[in-house]
Amino acid sequence: MSVEAKNAKQLIIDEIKAKFDKSISIVVVDYLGITVAQADELRKTLRENGVNLTVYKNTLVKRAIAGTEYEGLGEALKGSSAFAFCEEDATSSARLLKKAMKQYNKMSFKGGYVDGSVYDAKQVEALADIPSREELIARFMGSIQSPLSQLVRTFKAIADEGAVPAGETAEA
Repeated sequence: MSVEAKNAKQLIIDEIKAKFDKSISIVVVDYLGITVAQADELRKTLRENGVNLTVYKNTLVKRAIAGTEYEGLGEALKGSSAFAFCEEDATSSARLLKKAMKQYNKMSFKGGYVDGSVYDAKQVEALADIPSREELIARFMGSIQSPLSQLVRTFKAIADEGAVPAGETAEA
């Protein structure tokens, strides 16, 4: 292999390392079976949501993650692999990919990495069912607000019921 080819591969390995280090979550999927148009549409949707979907050669990824905390993902690197990198929301890439899998009836999870832990395909699928951070906060706020709203309505009803009409005395 020529020096130029080695240097080109090393640049890709360095790029992979940088993406792994910057990402909160990494999801590995088998993308075999989707068309180019579907892949472009999926990439666009993911990009709009802060997720970068990239295809790398498994051998280069294995070299990049050797000896790192991501090394457990090496078991998932068989066959065609696409990598969804997300720097913002730990569950968004899995959630969006699961939605795409239902839409296209193709692709499958192979594994993932989130906040220091390597996950297998089933665990990544379970991760995809977790709502986004914003949705969880909204649900929590709604659950807090609901009893308070009910209490306020109850007090208002009691106050309205016990109110004395204008012009009458409380003794009447």
